[in-house]
Amino acid sequence: MPHYRPPAEPRATPAKATLPAGTRLYRVHSARRDGGTFNPVPSHCLYGGGRFDSTSCDPYGYLYAGLTPSAAIGESVLHSLPFDPSGAARLVPRVAVTGRRLSALRLTTSVDVVALVTGQDLAAVHQDGWLVQTEARDYPYTRDWAHWIRRHTDPWAQGFLWSSKRDPGERALVLFADRCPPGLLAPTGEDPIDFATPEGRDWLDRILQPYHARLAP
Repeated sequence: MPHYRPPAEPRATPAKATLPAGTRLYRVHSARRDGGTFNPVPSHCLYGGGRFDSTSCDPYGYLYAGLTPSAAIGESVLHSLPFDPSGAARLVPRVAVTGRRLSALRLTTSVDVVALVTGQDLAAVHQDGWLVQTEARDYPYTRDWAHWIRRHTDPWAQGFLWSSKRDPGERALVLFADRCPPGLLAPTGEDPIDFATPEGRDWLDRILQPYHARLAP
């Protein structure tokens, strides 16, 4: 666990990736909110919160998504779900999907993000796979690193892109409201998939099945 502080200044240039206008994003979110709404509430510096959330040390709106439905499900519903030693399918607690849905969005303009995908990408920000793979116990540290990366990529970095911990072949991302233009995210016209409905639960089980998981009865 690299619990060391970031250096005063980066010694390399963080890698830039551009997501073109029209790119589709998929987001699991509360059914009470629109799919394109950024979370405006900073997390506590030490307790709770997500990998790259804002804090009082660096307040910004943030929005997590995946480039595919599988990435969005893996980074939310499968989060920290261990395998069963007996070999049985992993059971996703119903509470993990209660009041939630998946929405498809599209970028109305291109977005520049810091790439944290390859070993070289991570080394450019003085890090390794720990930054994007560690579990929630280390999120206070990953948030601090996120603030440092943001500070040294101001103003161009509008978010981060990394390999999903649940499926390294998929891509997850976070976008920063303070660096994204209004109206960046638009609906695609597809209906949200509501996990409260039988159809939504069936859809979710089909996505979970290749990951040896399913919704708990």
